[in-house]
Amino acid sequence: MLKNDLLLRAARGEETERTPVWLMRQAGRILPEYRALRARLSGFKELVETPDLAAEVTIQPIDALDVDAAIIFSDILVVPEAMGLTYEMVEARGPLFPETIKTPQDVARMRVADPEEHLGYVLEAIRVTKRALNGRVPLIGFAGAPWTILAYMVEGHGSKTFSKARRMLYAEPELAHQLLRKITDTTIAYLRAQVAAGANLVQVFDSWAGILPPAHYQEFSTRYIAEICRAMPADVPVTVFAKGAFWAVEDFAQLPCRTIGLDWNQDPRAVRPLVGDKTLQGNLDPCALYGTPEQVRAATIAMLDQFGPHRHIANLGHGVYPDTNPDNVKVFIETVKGYSATLRA
Repeated sequence: MLKNDLLLRAARGEETERTPVWLMRQAGRILPEYRALRARLSGFKELVETPDLAAEVTIQPIDALDVDAAIIFSDILVVPEAMGLTYEMVEARGPLFPETIKTPQDVARMRVADPEEHLGYVLEAIRVTKRALNGRVPLIGFAGAPWTILAYMVEGHGSKTFSKARRMLYAEPELAHQLLRKITDTTIAYLRAQVAAGANLVQVFDSWAGILPPAHYQEFSTRYIAEICRAMPADVPVTVFAKGAFWAVEDFAQLPCRTIGLDWNQDPRAVRPLVGDKTLQGNLDPCALYGTPEQVRAATIAMLDQFGPHRHIANLGHGVYPDTNPDNVKVFIETVKGYSATLRA
């Protein structure tokens, strides 16, 4: 039994005594505990691939920030690596794939990964984390959306345009669908394995949704996200977060997901009438946390007023930035807890 099940109840659309709160990228560089641990290691991948260490980092923000959920410390790019395409995490530059997908032969070489065989370290990290949490809060599992994973596999690194990946959608759409098929099958098996290992709910991150035109997004992303949602166990809430895809909200409302994440450019008041009984998550601008404590408090209250008291999970509109003052993060969290409780009074 969970001691704090606010997040799960909100995700299911149930009324809660206050709004639950967590942050994307809460386990990471904003915390001195994380930086101290990371300094002892060879790099990011050693941390991700060592279950006891990944579990330790997952739990750090529960202790330091008192958030209402843990999210397993991992990376969306473990999926292409499990499929046969190795990545490197280059300090100050981000992910890099020494080899990329260019040809039908490259796609043919990619396997549909077996979660226990190729991603067992993530599943073990979930099991270790669940034991250590001992029911304190729910544990969130996650994966990247197939389009975002394809974008990295074809481009080879982060990009402002992902022009190589987008070129494939125009020039070789069938090849793109073949790769998306393998990514989707891997992701479904991976997320189901995360649930079996102990994840209470899962989130699908479509980080590069907003660079596609709406018609391409429907063809090359939404349809595959829908498959993932349908494949999850009925009692496991699914959150879909597609950064920049404001025009996709009505399509997401038709998906078998429970929660739709909003980035900071979306107005919850405009979105709410479009999504029926879905729960919304978000969406404070991460840069708002650079303000004074008073400014952070005011921005948080304004956000809560826009969402209303029910069917809301408080979060940022994207991941917390690494140079954010943890004290301001605490102000955000404490304000959500205190002010949202008064909205129910």
